[in-house]
Amino acid sequence: MPLLVAGLILFLGIHSVSIVAPAWRDAQIGRHGEKLWKGLYSLASLAGLLLLIYGYGVARQSPVVLYTPPQALRHVALLLMVPVFPLLFAAYLPGRIARMARHPMLVAVKLWATAHLLANGTLADVLLFGAFLAWAVADRISVKRRAVPHSVPRAPAGAMNDLIVVVGGLVVYGGFLYRVHVWLTGVSPLG
Repeated sequence: MPLLVAGLILFLGIHSVSIVAPAWRDAQIGRHGEKLWKGLYSLASLAGLLLLIYGYGVARQSPVVLYTPPQALRHVALLLMVPVFPLLFAAYLPGRIARMARHPMLVAVKLWATAHLLANGTLADVLLFGAFLAWAVADRISVKRRAVPHSVPRAPAGAMNDLIVVVGGLVVYGGFLYRVHVWLTGVSPLG
């Protein structure tokens, strides 16, 4: 469990700099340059991600069950996951879906975390998915309060983007349902 917690602190911590210390972030970029900041940010993010993935795997070997979700919630989780990958695509392919969601990446993270909290009841699950849900809510509040939003590299706006978002996102979701989730976690979301 300590490795999972350390990974969450590192990964979500670096992703929370804009939430808790935006002036410090801007000062670091001004002092050292955007390329160095992005490089260090990426390294810290990658280290945190690898640590939390490994820590989650270790924690799952000795699960501490906090609650046992009813089977029906697993079906609800599958439905909540349907828009997640299209929303992730929409974060980088501007169109009507991205405009309607306003912050599609954060909406996707909230849905992903909520779905997994409904379907899983171990301490490791609650820590992992609960931390991501709390972070996404905090970041959404922070984004509302920012005077100048951070720019995210995106594809040019186009009439086909919404079609690509929906079809591509659903294809990826199908891949996760039938192969990728089992390959990554050893657990089939289909039971």
